[in-house]
Amino acid sequence: MMNKTVRFFLLLLVNFCILNLLYFYPVLTGCAWAAGGVGAFANHECLECHDGRKEIEVPDVSPYAQEGNNRALVAIVPAKYAKGIHARLKCMDCHGGIANLHPPHQIGSVVKVDCAACHESIAKSRPVAERETALGVHVLRNIETYRLSFHARPNKDNPEFVNATCHECHDSHFFNVSIEDRNNPAYVDWRQSIPKLCGKCHEDEIADYEDSVHSVELKEKGNVKAATCIDCHTSHEITGALRRSFKLESLDRCGACHNSQLATYRTTFHGQMTRFNYVHTARCSDCHSRHKILSVKDERSSIHANNRLKTCQKCHDGESTHLATVGFSSYNPHAHSKDLARFPQVWIFSRLMDILIWSVIGFFSVHSCMWYYREWREGRGYKRDLPCSGNDPSKHVRRFSFGWRLTHMLITLLLMVLLFTGVTFMNSDSNWAPEIVRIFGGVEKMRLTHRIAAALFVAVFAYHIVFILHRLVRNRTFQWFGPESLLPNRADISDCVGMFRWFFGKGEKPKFDRWTYFEKFGYWAVFWGIIVTGLTGAVLAFPHVAGEYFAGWIFNVALLIHAKEAFLATVFLFVFHIFHNHFRPEKQKHENAVMFTGVQSCIGFQLDHMKYYERLVSMGELGNYFVDAPSAAKIIGAKFLNLILIWAGLILLTMMCIAYFEL
Repeated sequence: MMNKTVRFFLLLLVNFCILNLLYFYPVLTGCAWAAGGVGAFANHECLECHDGRKEIEVPDVSPYAQEGNNRALVAIVPAKYAKGIHARLKCMDCHGGIANLHPPHQIGSVVKVDCAACHESIAKSRPVAERETALGVHVLRNIETYRLSFHARPNKDNPEFVNATCHECHDSHFFNVSIEDRNNPAYVDWRQSIPKLCGKCHEDEIADYEDSVHSVELKEKGNVKAATCIDCHTSHEITGALRRSFKLESLDRCGACHNSQLATYRTTFHGQMTRFNYVHTARCSDCHSRHKILSVKDERSSIHANNRLKTCQKCHDGESTHLATVGFSSYNPHAHSKDLARFPQVWIFSRLMDILIWSVIGFFSVHSCMWYYREWREGRGYKRDLPCSGNDPSKHVRRFSFGWRLTHMLITLLLMVLLFTGVTFMNSDSNWAPEIVRIFGGVEKMRLTHRIAAALFVAVFAYHIVFILHRLVRNRTFQWFGPESLLPNRADISDCVGMFRWFFGKGEKPKFDRWTYFEKFGYWAVFWGIIVTGLTGAVLAFPHVAGEYFAGWIFNVALLIHAKEAFLATVFLFVFHIFHNHFRPEKQKHENAVMFTGVQSCIGFQLDHMKYYERLVSMGELGNYFVDAPSAAKIIGAKFLNLILIWAGLILLTMMCIAYFEL
């Protein structure tokens, strides 16, 4: 039996060995791992510190941390982790390189967690059929867009880190993929937590958002449809707000909830410009602000009546463009013609223009159809062999001087340029409009082309007025309502009634003088159209001037009238005017290029203006108008030019009709 002294020393030796083993165990095992690999700790070993029960602080090495700051140790609540999508994973599956239970956990360098690489590897390891499912495509697309996003870029202050990792948004320890399912009870809490999550980095933006109508709807009223950060900036494709693509795509993101407002905005000048990838124009965020979006009734709102002019002057600043004037403050970019209570001026002028348009179209549609049928039925101009007052029937009658023909050609060409560029703006949402803009070299160049054509058009019109007035002043015997005048008179009413009697077989076709009632209507329709489109175009081209004298609704009305008057002009000129001069059976028989050659066959002249013909014969002046027939080459050239213009007109008519019925 050992004595007490021996037993005491043996026990002391055993305790010494045990204590030394415990003390040197981490070092020994650490050396072994360093030589042969890393440890494979169980989750419960990691949770001894990371279970959130202990208040532990560690140095903060995140990219936004200030030097010397500490942060709380990442806490993993086991109960919550067990419900997450990653519950089946071990800590070491993601945090490879951990070699020691004691901080800083590694020998050498720790392997950084890469969620994207892991999920990409899993998705690509699956069979192609599974990979191409909605979930597989969704995962791979999210990974690709994230890597191209602003978040995946190296941080400017600390390039060793990216701006934001997957974990910072998804919190991979508690992430539940089904939380984005609207039927999930946690969906509301998840939606409401997004602003706080993004606000960890974007403090100023969230401070503005917290005051917005979107935040009130989301947090106070529980409306999960209210916009939050990811609705505007997306979840993964986070790009710079100054990029062209983001500016253009932001409109559709706003329009996803505000459909009617986007539709009305697209009809305005600002909205049309954005369709052509032009970003130097007002968008939703420029007027409503980016994050602090308040009700129009809120005095702090950028679109409140007291602040609206200042908002407009952010772009219309007097430097890059003319300074916004007082009329801008009452302009409504969402006004439309279907709401009398809210937009009475737009509603009234829209109805008046519709009445004018469909009255003219309705009358001349009936007029043209009946005329065509009557001429076709009677075969007028085909069987009649009209005399030419004893003169050589091969002779032609001079109808229009070179000045008249040049004016007609200039007006035709300029009008087509105006309609072509204008209808492109009106059809900005079509597939072909951006291509036309590209051909012009950009929206600014097409816009400049439209304005130059408009200025030349007005100049030609002004020259015509001066020319007419000069001739009237010199001709003191001119009768203002006589047969040589283009002013409407009682004879025109009688001729119109007589035509309808002839349509119904109740009388002979009237004999027309120098100007028929439909020619006068066409002349004054162009006269009216130039004045109306010119004035409304001036309002749109110089809004700072118009805004000094008129309320903002003048811009809405001007754009509406400008577009609808252009439609009326297109329909009348390229349907009824062309019909009267080219497509009637009588015109198909005789040469119909009088406005290009300036002369008309004697028979054709009698058929169109018999009363004028008889008056010239009675006065003995017919011979003064006789000229030689134009050469065959000249007639062919005139008809070819005429055919090109007709086809161009019909194309413009089709484009204009498409645009009009979308107003």
